[in-house]
Amino acid sequence: MNIKILGPGCPKCKTLEKVTRDAVAETGIDSTVEKVEDIVKIMAYNVMHTPVLVINEKVVLSGQVPTVNQVKEILLKNQ
Repeated sequence: MNIKILGPGCPKCKTLEKVTRDAVAETGIDSTVEKVEDIVKIMAYNVMHTPVLVINEKVVLSGQVPTVNQVKEILLKNQ
């Protein structure tokens, strides 16, 4: 599973990255987590609000910071 966190480096973006890494560790899902801060690359996903969670090149969450349990549910649905 390829996971990307899109965001310019704001506190919410950093929180989403931490929550996502925690959720991956708790579920044991084999994945790579990448933080994307390049605004041009973020714009390529046609999103209006950050932070953004992308799984296997599909935007699954935008503009909010979920809990670890919410991210775990998202990960399991998109395996």
